[in-house]
Amino acid sequence: MSNAILGKNQYGKAEVHVVRVKRDTERHEIADLNVTSQLRGDFEEVHSTGNNAHCLPTDTQKNTVFAFAKSGIESPEQFLLGLADHFITGWSWVDGGRWEAEQSKWDRILVDGAEHDHSFVRNGTETRTAVVVGDGESRTVIGGLHSLTVLKSTGSEFVGYEKDKYTTLPEATDRILATDVAARWRFNTTDVDWNATYESVKALLLEGFAEKHSTALQQTLFQMGEKVIDAHPEIDELKFSMPNKHHFVVDLSPFGLDNPNEVFYAADRPYGLIEATVLRDGAPMVEKAWDGIAGFC
Repeated sequence: MSNAILGKNQYGKAEVHVVRVKRDTERHEIADLNVTSQLRGDFEEVHSTGNNAHCLPTDTQKNTVFAFAKSGIESPEQFLLGLADHFITGWSWVDGGRWEAEQSKWDRILVDGAEHDHSFVRNGTETRTAVVVGDGESRTVIGGLHSLTVLKSTGSEFVGYEKDKYTTLPEATDRILATDVAARWRFNTTDVDWNATYESVKALLLEGFAEKHSTALQQTLFQMGEKVIDAHPEIDELKFSMPNKHHFVVDLSPFGLDNPNEVFYAADRPYGLIEATVLRDGAPMVEKAWDGIAGFC
């Protein structure tokens, strides 16, 4: 007899790249999503005996993504909620799951100063993310973004930190602060204008980064999350992962040149990695919603 038993599990189709063109007028719209679908439920025999009676093929999940796209993609959150309802209510042995999407943005190409109706250029800013976790009749939505690269050329310092015999870092009273923001935020409701809220949260994160003097990236991270919590009662939790993209002043004295904080070496590694969660005081924790999300973001 084996002592092995099946623990937590999920399965599905990862990174289904679907592009939906809305062409009901001459001015087309593009929705570009990379979707992952994963099911949770009674899959004991699929694993332990090889009985596939409860196994909905991952290829079927892929096809479902394309079929649902035919009805339109208004927002990644709306699209994932539809997939969650379809899979959880469609099969008795599926009691939950996790659906994730990354959205790529396309901007209209300008021709003679005017936006073209059907020609686009890939937007080079952040990538929008969304996750829907279903558990029975419960749905939890997590919005987010990553690769939002920001920099402030002054208004940042790092002094007064702990020092020991291995410390060589000099204190800095005027430094560059730069990071790639990755953030996810958990909603406490599904009654949300997803697109408008995303744009608002992004704007608040940028304001939080820019508006106050920074004494550490940790302090700036908290200020960014605090602005969102205070402005959006429908959001209870934000998780951040923010690398400190170090910029070091180059010593130009060997060349007889001064360098008053003008020329920097931008180091790609190693880097400080700052990660934290900002919560609404008194809000309930929903740890299960974060299952399957590696690290903080």
